[in-house]
Amino acid sequence: MLGALRRKVATGGSSVSVLGKSIQVIRPNVSASRVFSNAGKEILLLQPRGIIHVRYFSHLVLPGCSAGLTKTRDVISNIQSEAIMQKSCRAFSSGDGDLVDAVVPFMGESITDGTLATFLKKPGDRVAADEPIAQIETDKVTIDVVSPHDGVIQEYVAKEGDTVEPGVKIAVISKSAEGVAPSVPAEKKSEKTTSKSSPPTEAVKEDKPKAKVEASPAAEKSKAPATPPPKRTATEPVLPPKERERRVPMTRLRKRVATRLKDSQNTFAMLTTFNEVDMTNLMKLRSDYKDAFVENHGVKLGFMSGFVKAAVSALQHQPIVNAVIDGDDIIYRDYIDISIAVGTPKGLVVPVVRDAGKMNFAEIEKTINSLAKKATDGTISIDEMAGGSFTISNGGVYGSLLSTPIINPPQSAILGMHSIVSRPMVVGGNVVPRPMMYIALTYDHRLIDGREAVFFLRRIKDVVEDPRRLLLDV
Repeated sequence: MLGALRRKVATGGSSVSVLGKSIQVIRPNVSASRVFSNAGKEILLLQPRGIIHVRYFSHLVLPGCSAGLTKTRDVISNIQSEAIMQKSCRAFSSGDGDLVDAVVPFMGESITDGTLATFLKKPGDRVAADEPIAQIETDKVTIDVVSPHDGVIQEYVAKEGDTVEPGVKIAVISKSAEGVAPSVPAEKKSEKTTSKSSPPTEAVKEDKPKAKVEASPAAEKSKAPATPPPKRTATEPVLPPKERERRVPMTRLRKRVATRLKDSQNTFAMLTTFNEVDMTNLMKLRSDYKDAFVENHGVKLGFMSGFVKAAVSALQHQPIVNAVIDGDDIIYRDYIDISIAVGTPKGLVVPVVRDAGKMNFAEIEKTINSLAKKATDGTISIDEMAGGSFTISNGGVYGSLLSTPIINPPQSAILGMHSIVSRPMVVGGNVVPRPMMYIALTYDHRLIDGREAVFFLRRIKDVVEDPRRLLLDV
């Protein structure tokens, strides 16, 4: 209808039939001295900023005329100018879809939101399709927000530090470079702000001396002398100045780790038992076959695969350690998924080696190396960290001699490995140096008794000290 009216106005027509009714059309460029009398008709005013629809005016005078305007019936509807202009523009736009939105992707079943950590690009930068433009930190991993199309970043509609959910728009991408406003340098903005605010500052400076002159000498004499500051006692501590401190907000991953570890302390009746392992035979096995192992499997032979195999054997002998409490029930797991604690610059993550009991040494080493690399690069997925029935933490790589690890909920136990130290040991009645490692098992004493915990560690000690037990299953 609006198109028909526009065409009619453009050709100079004065009336048009719309929906079976005669409507008088008045163009805005009509002389102001002309007066139209259209009693009993509907009249449509085309104004420069919109359209006003009125009914049954006895006299209609254009703006600027001296005659008055008398209406015989109430105005039926008054359409806002802005709404009409928006609808008109939308209806007559080209519809080429130049602007596309970059939204937060799906982050996993158990993750409902995240924190917008940082922008990798700036407004005005050109990006390719699927190129990361921002990073979102969640409770477990860091997720990239990618550009949905080749183009130029027009603007960001979110700020760093905002909490965002999947599907939320954070940026607008222009397929072409049109419409991208160049960013004004901060220096120019500060200069403009300073120039605008300089006159009031000068006025204030001029007023200050006047105020000092007007002050009477009697008022100055009446001021009481300032009391001296109290002397610092010898026992009062001297605190460092605030300028030497930095306050940095915790990342989502660090907050999540802190919450889970504290919940573990509050929930489990944790107890730790220790033992020591002679690493002589496992180190000799590694030294004898490391070259052939790399040549055949393409991966180095480490100590972690030996401890994973030992843990699998111990869990098979003590299945209660692989179980978990659920309310008033005990859930026994007939599978063994070993979680490996990996320390990264952003925090602690625990990827899972699935069905470790069905893997050989080479498969375990390859899986651990792949997961550790993903964890360090920040590309590990939620699925690769979900689940797990038992955890191994190797603090020995950092030089830890002894520790009491904390259980990783909802598991029931965790094994702690430590550094290898040469210590004097009695072997065959003689004191000889041996490479020794302390191992620790922290377990939920509500479910696991001390007997099972000691037997579990004893099995790990026997398998590591004599790996041939794995071959013979003894």
